[in-house]
Amino acid sequence: MDWKLDDSRPIWLQLSQQLARRIIAGVYPPGSKLPPVRELAAEAGVNPNTMQRALAQLEQEGLARADRTAGRLVTQDAAALEAARLREARSVVQGYVQAMSALGYSREQAAELLKEEFS
Repeated sequence: MDWKLDDSRPIWLQLSQQLARRIIAGVYPPGSKLPPVRELAAEAGVNPNTMQRALAQLEQEGLARADRTAGRLVTQDAAALEAARLREARSVVQGYVQAMSALGYSREQAAELLKEEFS
C-alpha cells in the first residue's frame, strides 16, 4: 500500500489518518488484526516509534484496541466505524467546497456540479 507523507503536518498524524481511512474503507475489516508496528513502520518508511504513536491515536479514536495476546485489532463497534466514516466524508466535502471556492464557484454551483457528476 502506498503511504503519502508530506511535511505539512506531523507524520504520526498523517499515518493515523491513512490507517483510519483503510479501516473505514474495509482494507482492515472489523475485528481483524492490524499488522505489527514494525511491519507497518517499514512499509511506510518511518521510525517504529512514529507508527506506534499513530496506532495509539487510532486507539484513542476507538478504531482499534490493543490485545495482549493478539496484538492490535480493528474495532467491531459499528457506531465508532460509522462516526469515523462520517468525519472523513465531511472532511472530503469540506476540501471539495474549498477547492471549488478557490476556482470562483459558489457553494450552490459546486453542489450542482456534484449532482451532475452523480447523475
